[in-house]
Amino acid sequence: MAKPTSPDLEWHENDMPFSPEFGDHFYSHADGRLECDYVFIQSNNILDRWTQKDQFAIGELGFGTGLNFLETWRQWREVRGEGQILQFISFELYPMTADQIERALQPWPMLADLRDIMLSHWDQIAVGHAVEIEPGIVLQLQIGDVTQTLPNWQGTADAWYLDGFAPAKNPAMWGEELMQALAAHTHPNGTFATYTAAGWVRRNLQAAGFEVIRKKGHAGKRQMMCGTLGGAQLND
Repeated sequence: MAKPTSPDLEWHENDMPFSPEFGDHFYSHADGRLECDYVFIQSNNILDRWTQKDQFAIGELGFGTGLNFLETWRQWREVRGEGQILQFISFELYPMTADQIERALQPWPMLADLRDIMLSHWDQIAVGHAVEIEPGIVLQLQIGDVTQTLPNWQGTADAWYLDGFAPAKNPAMWGEELMQALAAHTHPNGTFATYTAAGWVRRNLQAAGFEVIRKKGHAGKRQMMCGTLGGAQLND
């Protein structure tokens, strides 16, 4: 299997990776790890939902540095029960190299051990193989253009992390057809969360069948969105 193209990066203050192609940074200036916890883990109510299923699947649009996966894995280790399985499937066009990931994740030494375990399998992960990182946790990248890979994916997710570059920078990752495909690959009453509150993204999610709520964003950001597929209990 041919190795996918890695991204061209610029490195800004504190070694923060920046994509010249999309004109955006890979994580928040206000601590990307804490944003992951607030936006994706808490807003998908994942810690409570993990206890209800023997197998839980998280889908992600935009793997980037792997920060969301590593923080999710760190918290999973703290609460998982015997025999439980977490599958983490991330859709990524340009997987970083191991050296790029290591450099990008330097601000979070609490994730260094997990990062190193992940990178020890990186040759397989970066070309799209599903890898059991440790017993009970499986990581797979779906490599390629998400408008093609997501509709053709055979799986379904319990929760989604919508973490592509900002909608204004990368509109194809937030379009109506892709949100329809997202809903088609979501378990009944599955959820999503995203840092953005763009109105056209909200309308695309609603058109796909998600009930959407807007809530206070992370670290002073005015709003973000989360919601449930067909979840009538949520109000916009």
